[in-house]
Amino acid sequence: MAGELLKYSAEAALKLLPAGRLALLKDGLLAARDEALNDVELWQSGGAIPEAKQPLDAGFIQWPEELLADLRANKDTSLVGRLEACAARLQAAADSLVVLGIGGSYMGMRAMFEALRTPFHNEMTRAQRNGTPRLYFEGWNVDSDQQKVLLNLLDQRAAANPNSVDGRTALIVISKSGGTLETAVAFRTFRELVERHHGQDAQSLIVPITGEAGRLRSLSNAAGYKDVFSIPDGIGGRFSVLTAVGLLPAAAAGFNIRALLQGAADMTEHFRTAPYESNVVLQYVAVGHAFEQDAGMTCRILSTWGSKLEAAGLWYDQLLSESLGKHERGATPLTVVNTRDLHSRGQQHQEGRRDKLITNLLPGAPQQIPVTVPQHHLDQDKLNQLAGTTMPRILQAAIDGTNQAYADDRRPTADLVLPTINEHALGQLFQMLMLATVVEGRLVGTNPYGQPGVEAYKKNMQANLGLK
Repeated sequence: MAGELLKYSAEAALKLLPAGRLALLKDGLLAARDEALNDVELWQSGGAIPEAKQPLDAGFIQWPEELLADLRANKDTSLVGRLEACAARLQAAADSLVVLGIGGSYMGMRAMFEALRTPFHNEMTRAQRNGTPRLYFEGWNVDSDQQKVLLNLLDQRAAANPNSVDGRTALIVISKSGGTLETAVAFRTFRELVERHHGQDAQSLIVPITGEAGRLRSLSNAAGYKDVFSIPDGIGGRFSVLTAVGLLPAAAAGFNIRALLQGAADMTEHFRTAPYESNVVLQYVAVGHAFEQDAGMTCRILSTWGSKLEAAGLWYDQLLSESLGKHERGATPLTVVNTRDLHSRGQQHQEGRRDKLITNLLPGAPQQIPVTVPQHHLDQDKLNQLAGTTMPRILQAAIDGTNQAYADDRRPTADLVLPTINEHALGQLFQMLMLATVVEGRLVGTNPYGQPGVEAYKKNMQANLGLK
């Protein structure tokens, strides 16, 4: 494997379950793993899919491995090669990049951006950003004020720098059907801005990522955009982070998408081959399922430590909610950021209802030189006793202290530990959580693919606007 695998430990939680509880789930989980893997073969066969399996979007499971094999065989003409070339062109052409999408069409990329870039990225000079563009996300809501402020900002930059890369904006618009209204409306407004300022250059500054058919595909064909990338059939929106949906904006932001794919491929191989007792995916599902069934713990708290992984948690909230929240069943996910949320939700988690399983998502080694507490001649705050202590040491003390408090009150916690925060680790995390979600769905008899409840709101929204 190309790098260290993330680790999962539930020792503290398992003390609250009967001895051997997870062993009782072994046969069911191994069968669920086999079913998830067999779904790939069923989908690839092109044969009739049983009604109980519809929809079947299992293509994400082997997709990273297929892309890496394509890259090795075809190099620059592979999909990865073409995505990297398009991303390099966008970097050179524009200093502002707007990613338009909603749900799974943008949340994975937002998770990567917040994890791998400083929150002050857009305030840096182009040189400080190593030539990567400022990055903005829109089309995920219908907030008029927010969209107007961004439109005005980009308009002003274009007017102030009419003949410079500093004034140019590029768009990546993501929608499989093109019929999602929030994204479609945003694309209309931002497309108008790019076309007004850049004329024929707009054809190379706008890159759609869409299905093989649909409104956005038809519009793209009519507009003659230089690059249009496809979302593969058999990969649903919330499972699409490792397709062009996430890979193109990631490459444009300067991320190593090859490492991202390798991390996912490594996790898939681990999922296929590791024995039950050491299989990160299967153990994660087993613990969540056992506490839900035995103790009624239907709330799953993903407790991210530090600020970089909050958006990864929000991506997972959508994944779990839409996949398993069906037929009046399914756990409720909630992402918190600590130590921030220890001062808001911490009281409830410590002494509230016993319906919560807490999984700590731990960031691994810091990438910057750690901040240390300085010595100071004014010591009324009594912090000289911590002089020289690093911020990661203080964070670890908070993690250990919180876990101990929960353990003392018999509140179950588990740890999901990244070796560090980089592309390889994030690829693992995305793939591990997607695989775990599908396995749990197969275990409990819920089809993890499709989102009928979301479709109902879309239809009603369009009917209220008189759209056809």
